Amino acid sequence: MSRGVAGGGGGGGSNDFQWCFSQVKGAIDEDVAEADIISTVEFNYSGDLLATGDKGGRVVIFQREQENKSRPHSRGEYNVYSTFQSHEPEFDYLKSLEIEEKINKIRWLPQQNAAHFLLSTNDKTIKLWKISERDKRAEGYNLKDEDGRLRDPFRITALRVPILKPMDLMVEASPRRIFANAHTYHINSISVNSDHETYLSADDLRINLWHLEITDRSFNIVDIKPANMEELTEVITAAEFHPHHCNVFVYSSSKGTIRLCDMRSSALCDRHSKFFEEPEDPSSRSFFSEIISSISDVKFSHSGRYMMTRDYLSVKVWDLNMENRPIETYQVHEYLRSKLCSLYENDCIFDKFECCWNGSDSAIMTGSYNNFFRMFDRNTRRDITLEASRESSKPRAILKPRKVCTGGKRKKDEISVDSLDFNKKILHTAWHPVENIIAVAATNNLYIFQDKIN
Repeated sequence: MSRGVAGGGGGGGSNDFQWCFSQVKGAIDEDVAEADIISTVEFNYSGDLLATGDKGGRVVIFQREQENKSRPHSRGEYNVYSTFQSHEPEFDYLKSLEIEEKINKIRWLPQQNAAHFLLSTNDKTIKLWKISERDKRAEGYNLKDEDGRLRDPFRITALRVPILKPMDLMVEASPRRIFANAHTYHINSISVNSDHETYLSADDLRINLWHLEITDRSFNIVDIKPANMEELTEVITAAEFHPHHCNVFVYSSSKGTIRLCDMRSSALCDRHSKFFEEPEDPSSRSFFSEIISSISDVKFSHSGRYMMTRDYLSVKVWDLNMENRPIETYQVHEYLRSKLCSLYENDCIFDKFECCWNGSDSAIMTGSYNNFFRMFDRNTRRDITLEASRESSKPRAILKPRKVCTGGKRKKDEISVDSLDFNKKILHTAWHPVENIIAVAATNNLYIFQDKIN
């Protein structure tokens, strides 16, 4: 991808392109129902399907429409394909705990046939869903009438051959497997292996390996639970399989470290193969250092050579061959460093921001507050801040770069750091695997942006 992906409107080189508004999904109401808040966003491997999960336990799948030849500038839009209730609220009677229905993660499986499969998880239970289409129905049964009532066998005098008749397209979602009772703590990650047969699930202290066909047992591959819980110093925050090597996975911790494990070395991967950690600068140490160094997301690049981690204030890109420091560090919202005290008091400092790569690994995207999201071009080292808002949601409207003023005289287009809305946060984003189409979840709305066609 030769053009600068993080290029914004104006001031850029001729090879920059601009992001423009494509669609927004969700209600406009000011008072948002808790159940409607989007909690995960994920494109499938082709990018033709886009799934979102919400705090109400629902999964909504959008399908990209075929491009219309009569309207060449209307590129394939995403429309609702299927909506289903994936998880229901439950109650653990042994521990007197409510189990939320909120969808923590969705992961697609590579498509093998006409149907699509995805894994969705709440805090405790992972489900494998099959999404399939039906556009024909059988008619002319021998043992039942057209309305479904059973016929008297003694009145059947002739044998009929049922025939398939066309009908309106129906998209069905059915749970094929339920993987339960394997996690004592809350599940924060699921990741499908490149062998397409197994996947991992991670909670605060353990990582389990599952086979997609076997629901009644899983293998514990990481266990960091100390014998005495008072000695607990860190928890697992995210985990992911390598995109090409089925034996390699990484997991990140609340201490800001990342461990790479090789399942060939031993069945229990308590001893890591590689340990990625950046030495802390003593001059910048503060009361909040440990909290803001906690990693909220880790993602391998598509090539498998790099991985990206997100902590509270920055995104770091690591070369898997170099453990002692990241090769790139991008500041997401450095202007919040002076505001950490108030962010601690309103609990925002514990927000878990995710990050994602573009299809060619040349750019990365992550969210911020005030419905801002950030893009970093790894080749040009340029960055841009964009906003997901209804104000710029006219069709094909170009997104204007936003700037935050940290002090001194505020320019016309800048927004003061004191007027940022910390209730509006972009935690979940996704980038189309091939094209420049991005999905950004802003509370209960899903924004879709794409690059402008000249």
